[in-house]
Amino acid sequence: MHVAAIPAFDDNYIWAIQPYTGADAIIVDPGEAEPVRDWLRGHDVGIMAFFITHHHWDHTNGLIDLLKDHRVPVYGPKGGHIQGVSHPLDHLDRFSVAGDDREYTVFSTPGHTLDHICFYTPGHAFVGDTLFSAGCGRMFEGTPEQFHKSLQCLAELPDSTNVYCAHEYTAANLEFALAAEPENQEIQQYSEQVKALREHGLKTLPSTIGLEKQINPFLRATTVDHFARLRQWKDQF
Repeated sequence: MHVAAIPAFDDNYIWAIQPYTGADAIIVDPGEAEPVRDWLRGHDVGIMAFFITHHHWDHTNGLIDLLKDHRVPVYGPKGGHIQGVSHPLDHLDRFSVAGDDREYTVFSTPGHTLDHICFYTPGHAFVGDTLFSAGCGRMFEGTPEQFHKSLQCLAELPDSTNVYCAHEYTAANLEFALAAEPENQEIQQYSEQVKALREHGLKTLPSTIGLEKQINPFLRATTVDHFARLRQWKDQF
């Protein structure tokens, strides 16, 4: 399995999943159409399916345009509120995409939005805006109880699981993580690594579940109250 990051907007990543090198791709959260088209042309491949994690425009705006040229399945949240979704999904649904032998499991992860879902296949989790490296999404629609439960669901995945977040927020998130846990040596060390990567224009993703358990205050929050205090503090940080 090969996963490539397609940069979009200022800090989004549209993920392209290929079962093997040269295969058509599954496109995750196509907020923009043109970066996807450029990537497809550069790799001389097509699209086998789309995965949508939630309804926000920067994850969906390119979908309908791309569907004009690629009549393929679109897997996304149930509810009928996202135009183009042909295969609505719920918590713990399992499915496979034609052309890809892997099975994907869906996790409902409300918090950032109520409709947010994540896509998991052994070794890889596509988490949209639920989990960021050293952070999590803003709580636009969910409750602290929902968001904390969603993060704990992801924390139960194997430590070796690659985590594909939808934004390059790692450096800013680590500044907050250092304020929240100033004695955490793992955060201190990782902050230096991330600074070096970003100075050279390199991405910090994917992360792993194991790493996030060490450096992410939100994933490390043991109670709902702790999580809620962190999220409120981060909103004002």
